Amino acid sequence: MGSNERRERAKEETRRRILDAARELFASEGAEAVTMRRIAERIEYTPTAIYVHFKDKLALLRELMTSDLQVFAAHFASVAAVEDPIERMCAMGHAYVDFALTHPNHYRLLFITTLPIPKTELAPAAGTGSPEEDAYTMLELVVGAALASGRLRPEHTDLPLLCQTVWSCMHGVASLAISMRCHAEFEWRPVPDITAATLHCLVHGLVRDGDPFLSKLGAHP
Repeated sequence: MGSNERRERAKEETRRRILDAARELFASEGAEAVTMRRIAERIEYTPTAIYVHFKDKLALLRELMTSDLQVFAAHFASVAAVEDPIERMCAMGHAYVDFALTHPNHYRLLFITTLPIPKTELAPAAGTGSPEEDAYTMLELVVGAALASGRLRPEHTDLPLLCQTVWSCMHGVASLAISMRCHAEFEWRPVPDITAATLHCLVHGLVRDGDPFLSKLGAHP
């Protein structure tokens, strides 16, 4: 390995450490409260060293949001291969909660942490209508396919309302799942069971009676 390659690898490793520390601090303390100095202290760097890689906190936050949205979108790659639109919607629900469990700080930053400016200004992909990069567009396509199949109950015709209802249900499971360890006063049921039960109730409320997927879904977990 040449000296230039070693320098580049060291530079990328430093950037990764900065981003990881920033993500953790933004998620736990809030993006507004965390300073560049605070991030530097977390990884035992000088503030000057941080500014070599990012000109300010906003630039750091932009890169973090862009990269985390890409990680989020990649988590749903297998969902597109599910042919049945109702089953695809359920698969997306399971994948969404799994993402929160496997990437809790990513999830907190993307969907819980209050940011200083809108996501559309932080991450170029947000709000662009690209399902590979934009989480809401991905959700619209999945729920829209279920609606277009004609298998939902006749009262369900408002696509934005359906999308936001599905998202609200799964966000509730996901956000509770990553904070359960802070609430040990009672015994939580396994997260996959809670996810399955939530989707069971959701699908039975959305899909017409007698739909073949309901029998595939099985009894309430």
